[in-house]
Amino acid sequence: MSSPAGQKTSTSSGEQAILDAAEALFAEKGFEAVSMSAIARLANTSKPNIYHHFKNKNDLYLAIMKSAVKRSSLLLDALEDAPGTFSERLADFSAGQLENIQSHPRSMQLILREALAGVSESGREIARYAVGKVFNRLVEMIRHGQQVKEFRADVDPRLAAFMIVSANMFYFQSEPIMKHIPEVLFSDDSGIFSHAVMDIFFNGILLQGEETK
Repeated sequence: MSSPAGQKTSTSSGEQAILDAAEALFAEKGFEAVSMSAIARLANTSKPNIYHHFKNKNDLYLAIMKSAVKRSSLLLDALEDAPGTFSERLADFSAGQLENIQSHPRSMQLILREALAGVSESGREIARYAVGKVFNRLVEMIRHGQQVKEFRADVDPRLAAFMIVSANMFYFQSEPIMKHIPEVLFSDDSGIFSHAVMDIFFNGILLQGEETK
């Protein structure tokens, strides 16, 4: 169960089975179409046991969404106080987030389903809340880079953060298609993709200085 402060205590095997079953069903069918009975059947447990751990379906869904974005939160935790420049931290976040997405595809499918196409207002609101917390922290990292004059002050940090995150989401969604496009060198290597995207993000595609002569 959640503590009064909203922090999750260690998860039991039974509770984890519920979370895994619910995540699979929500990712496949969406928030509104999934019943607690279906979750109980897939988790091989009872509805009363689900309600022992979670107050209602919204509470269960929020727990899943928090778990889905926790890896990005932990990545930001490590990067916020890391040595090096803010550009290095952003590059590390981009690579780390894409690795997390590929390692846990069902979590990203769940987020995309509700945030972009969910028919349930409750599902969309929960998805936006969970994802928004990570996004806002990324925006703040970019703002700090602006404050120390590493990044241009006239750049909208929200747009910059959106560009980083959306590039990773695009890779996740289009990876099966890219494998069939000749000469796409990054189709099997997300590290190459992330490095190239962030190089263009920081340096652009226009020739600079002596290169233009």
